[in-house]
Formats: sequence, structure tokens, C-alpha cells
Amino acid sequence: MSTLEVADIFRDHGPAWRRAKAGHLSLGQLKVMSAIERCRSAALGGHVLCCEGCAEMQVAYNSCRNRHCPKCQGTAARRWLENRQADLLPVDYYHVVFTLPAPISDIAYQNKAVIYNLLFKAAAQTLLTIAADPKRLGARLGITAVLHTWGSSLTHHPHIHCIVPGGGLSLDGQRWVARKPGFFLPVRVLSRLFRRLFLEKLRAAHHAGLLQFFGKHRNLVDGTAFANYLSPLRKTEWVVYAKRPFAGPEAVLAYLSRYTHRVAISNSRLIACDERGVTFKWKDYRSKRQDRYKTLTLATDEFIRRFLIHVLPRGFHRIRHYGLFANHVRVKQVQRLRQLLSEHSVDTVLPESNNVEDKSTTSTYICKSCGASMIIIETFERQLPRAPPGLS
Repeated sequence: MSTLEVADIFRDHGPAWRRAKAGHLSLGQLKVMSAIERCRSAALGGHVLCCEGCAEMQVAYNSCRNRHCPKCQGTAARRWLENRQADLLPVDYYHVVFTLPAPISDIAYQNKAVIYNLLFKAAAQTLLTIAADPKRLGARLGITAVLHTWGSSLTHHPHIHCIVPGGGLSLDGQRWVARKPGFFLPVRVLSRLFRRLFLEKLRAAHHAGLLQFFGKHRNLVDGTAFANYLSPLRKTEWVVYAKRPFAGPEAVLAYLSRYTHRVAISNSRLIACDERGVTFKWKDYRSKRQDRYKTLTLATDEFIRRFLIHVLPRGFHRIRHYGLFANHVRVKQVQRLRQLLSEHSVDTVLPESNNVEDKSTTSTYICKSCGASMIIIETFERQLPRAPPGLS
């Protein structure tokens, strides 16, 4: 099994790449490279551990905790899931994906914060609007939405994963409205409303002067040119995909643990970094063959470039909650929904606390030899500053 990591690629090739790209990298991208290069190394300090069972000694280096680092997301995901477990309802959940077409993705890279925000808002509004229609579900939904900006080959491919329960609160707030068996919401209706809402919001953002354009898209600053650029998109079908429902809350937890804190590429997908470039596994979603997993080799400079185009703007939230799950009403609404579901004798069992490992009651460090807890007997500080690496 390969032990190659993104950090290895950045350490070996990052300095030369930064010199070649001097003046063309954002501070955020430099900070991500710096964090990943130093993650779990002496540069960030660490601890000396001693096993309470066999007295074995071990050195544990600190993690960078950067949300783009492939090594730091497992712990963050577990903490997030522990907090979300109390919000799950005893019903089936659906997974709906909203994807931006390629022409929008092109300008989204130059306007990440604005267009990613519009993607969140348009997707959530689409689900809430269609679900509230008495002809469809006639209910208010709860939505957890997660932004991914990448395709499997690291291309720029912004899309939103929405996890929603198979039903909602009636418009009068008095009962639980379940989805029809084997059916949630019509995908084509969702797609067309999503297209209309997003384009309306995008035109409003352009009119307000919130968008910037560079390179081949520089002419889109002009209102007429921008309208002409969007015109063909009003006639194409936008991809909205509804997957089969999850089999209850436990499956939702397992799914969310894989999706909420995913980064552009995990270390497990890396195969080699040599004179040919970086080789990694990717999934060809367009292939109709049963085995859609393939390998791809990119020049090392191109691999680094593709990884860094997925660095999010500072302070940008890539996990958001809407409708009944909005942060300011979630606790109250979940309690209300559970009460209504209990009255209607829903059979699905709520997840017990031991379905997700409770890290708050177990040791952070476990001995690899005997499995006993390890305690910190010494701490050493970081050796290098947290500033981004120099370009010289």
C-alpha cells in the first residue's frame, strides 16, 4: 500500500513551484501549502506519550487542523458527527445533488465566495419551494448542504450535496407529512427551478457589481456580453440528481462521515510521484462500465495547481443548514418533529449514542501495541512560525 501523501509532494516540489508562480498565488493558497507541509511534523510541536498498559513510549506530532489537509479531516468529521447525531430524525433520508454547468464553473473560480454562496442559496430555495407546494409534498423541509468544488480528477466542478429527511412539517405546523413510497420530489421540476433561481441571482450579482472577470472572460464586465454568455444556459438541462434514500439514520451518519469533511483528494488515492508526475486513482462517472475506477498521471506542477484551486475563501462555510435545520431553530424544530413522529408510530429506531464513537469519553491516544490509553508526559513547542512559506 502506498504511503505517499500530498504533504510529500508539497515538500519536494512546493518551493520550486512557488518560485515559478510568484505573484500569482493567494495568501490563502500559500497558507494551505505551509500547513500541509508541516502537518504532524516536529515543525508544529507535539507530545511524548507513555502507555498506561505496557509503558511503551511514542512521539505524537501536532496536526495543522487546516480544513484542506487530507490528514486532519478524520478527527474534525468525528467531532462534527457527534454534534449532529442529536439532530437526526427516525426516518429515511434522501440525497440530492445540484451541479453548476461548466460555463458557470469557469467564472465561479474567479468569484468563489459570491457564486458558491449563490449555489447554496439557489439549491436550498429550490428544495424548500418545491417541497412546500401542496401538489408535491406540502411541507417544510430540513436541509443539510455540503459544498464540494472538485471532480474526481481534481478539475473545478462546484456542486452541492443536500441531505434531507423523507418528509417534513405540514405548513400549519400540526403534523408530519411523509413522502410518497419510492418517490420524493420530481428531479426535472427541481432542475428547472434551480436553473431559474440561480440565473436570477447571478444576474442580480452582476448588476450590483459583485463579480470580477479576468483573462478570456474580461469582456463579461459588460452587461450585454454577460447576458449573451448566460443565454444558452437557459435552454440546457442543469444536472440535479436524486439518489436512492438512505436506510435510516445510521446510514446517514455513515454517509456524512465520508462527505462533510472530504478534501479535494485523499492520500489513499495517491499512487506515485516520479519523473512522469503524480499518478492517482480517480472515478470516471461518465463511464458505463462496471469498473469506473482508473488511474491518471498529471505533471507535478499541474497536480499542485489543481489541488490549490479548491482552496476556499477565508471564513467561508462549506456546511450549511436550512429550513427546519437552520441553526437558530434546529433544536426546537427537531424536538417538535420527533414528537409528531412518535405520535404516528414511525418504526425506524433512533441511533443510540454508541453508533458513533464517543471520543469525549475515550482517550485521545491509544497504544498501537496493547490498545491501552496513553498519557502525555512531555510537550514540545513548534519549531517554525505559522507564516506561509517564502517565495525565494
